[in-house]
Amino acid sequence: MESSYKPPYTITPTILSRVAEIGELVGRYAAATERVLSPSLRRGNRIRTIQSSLAIENNSLTLDQVTAVIDGKRVLGLPREIQEVRNAFAAYDMIDTWDPASRNDLLKAHGVLTAGLVDESGSFRSSGVGVFRDKQLVHLAPPADRVPQLVGDLLAWLASTSAHPIVSSCVFHYEFEFIHPFSDGNGRLGRLWQTLILSKWKPLMAYVPVETIVSERQQQYYALLGRSDASGDATPFVEFMVDALKDALTASSAMEVTMEVTMEVTMEVTMEVTMEVKRLLRSIKGEMKRKEVQRAVGLKNDDHFRLAYLVPALEAGLIEMTQPDSPKSPTQRYRLTDKGRRSLI
Repeated sequence: MESSYKPPYTITPTILSRVAEIGELVGRYAAATERVLSPSLRRGNRIRTIQSSLAIENNSLTLDQVTAVIDGKRVLGLPREIQEVRNAFAAYDMIDTWDPASRNDLLKAHGVLTAGLVDESGSFRSSGVGVFRDKQLVHLAPPADRVPQLVGDLLAWLASTSAHPIVSSCVFHYEFEFIHPFSDGNGRLGRLWQTLILSKWKPLMAYVPVETIVSERQQQYYALLGRSDASGDATPFVEFMVDALKDALTASSAMEVTMEVTMEVTMEVTMEVTMEVKRLLRSIKGEMKRKEVQRAVGLKNDDHFRLAYLVPALEAGLIEMTQPDSPKSPTQRYRLTDKGRRSLI
């Protein structure tokens, strides 16, 4: 039975175009993962997802620290931040067991994400809540007594909608953040639940770290949530998220191809030069330090720059280090190879 609730949004030409592009990228990515059994890469993507999603909520642990926590190693950090990492890893590890339209599973997931961190873990909030940015109220969530009904309506819509899963996942993400059903952890759970919805469409989507892109564009993420709030329409946020999904898939596809080269697959692999790598090649002038190249490309997120831009270009032989025997040298610089220069012609 179809839900009577209809979230307000419009399918724009931009959304239609991105859905088509994402579908094509998913096909390419799926083909790459079939050729290479890379559990380490899937694990790495999941760790990047967790680190980026927590960073959006001001968790200060680096990717290396998050990896160490998950590996059971001692890390110097705030106990709360370390617990957030453990909880998030446990939640993502259970993602295959949850039904995205189930209220009970939503509550269970919140309980896992916030275990030992909040008083109302695994329960809807019992009081009003607002979202603040720089001490300014940017969103006043609906009253607590309306939350169960609003969440029920949203889940019923999700279960019955004929919208493409890419679109419905983005709409759900926005509506969930608007309702803000929990006292804490709404951002983390909203992003987790979008991943869950997408993974039911294509299982490989559980390992695409879209949160890395969202973290890099954090100000825009919040600005688009605010714009959708102001207009009473999820469309601006949906357009932002489908762009982020496309870019995350592009980066993940590049990493899979790089893994093929690194693992010396039996057949010689010719790497497709992605838009990200081309952008990096065009930004290098002479010999440049890593930070100089990153600034020239216009990226703030170190991990995304390294994984989607620098590493693929190095592995493809398009750029090289001036000091290959000392990769971490403070005077290390990067320059185009002859192959890299030819690729720009």
